[in-house]
Amino acid sequence: MVLTSWRTFLAVCRLGSLSAAAAELGYTQSAVSRQVAALEREVGQPLLERRPRGVALTRAGEAFAQRARAAVSAADRALRAAAEAGGAERVLAVGATPSAVAGLVPTALRELGATPWSLATGSSDELEELVATGGLDVAVVTDAPPGRSDDDRLVRHALGADPMCVVVPTGHPAAGRDEADLGVFAAETWVEDDDGSAALLRAAAARAGFEPRIDLAAADLAGKVALVAAGHAVALVPGLLVPALRRDVVAVGLTGGPMRRLYASVAAGPPDPPAAAVRLVEVLVDQYARNDLIRAR
Repeated sequence: MVLTSWRTFLAVCRLGSLSAAAAELGYTQSAVSRQVAALEREVGQPLLERRPRGVALTRAGEAFAQRARAAVSAADRALRAAAEAGGAERVLAVGATPSAVAGLVPTALRELGATPWSLATGSSDELEELVATGGLDVAVVTDAPPGRSDDDRLVRHALGADPMCVVVPTGHPAAGRDEADLGVFAAETWVEDDDGSAALLRAAAARAGFEPRIDLAAADLAGKVALVAAGHAVALVPGLLVPALRRDVVAVGLTGGPMRRLYASVAAGPPDPPAAAVRLVEVLVDQYARNDLIRAR
């Protein structure tokens, strides 16, 4: 469809990197670059500012991205409506933050049996906007900074708290500890991939009496953990991610450390969310209450 380049541009916006978008979409980086360049020519303005570490939106890019998300969401709704009108079974459209995609949401989707579903990844604000505008039926989001503002278009079902932990290389002195004070890592170099996680780290470090040296930036969680595994840094990650971590890193719990809360968001209606979305929320609430997938300590 003609919106292909729009979808590619929005993936670059969400991931902050041409290469990360290419990997997610299954394109080469040069193909992503060509699509963005063609879109910029069509718009008549530069949409992205290329930087040594990823890209940033220009003012024109921010304005375009906001409306492009609404347009792509409307296009997705049109496609789904046409398919359903033609007799196709309704596909449950699910969204989740990257850490929730690592285990919590896929496991919950297994409980839906034969119900067809699709799964999209994004930031909490992007996912909730898609839920509110009909692009998604349900999304698993967090209240990590800047937090979740009231939105009467949404109903948020609380899942529970997700304590953050520090990921270190296997040879790190703290690797053998189940739990430690954050101050143990005061002299470390940190890597971050997300402004919300960085804000949590800075606030927790301030309470522990130090300012973290966030000297490295990664495009996503996978890149963040890879830098830790190679011994370049340590990182703050959600406890929800721990079961899916690679074997060459170790998660250390934090005594009185920062945490975020998780929610399953659906549209307030009318119309009411589809039955499959209601069922998925019930599964997520139950699964989280049983603590099945939260970090093991």
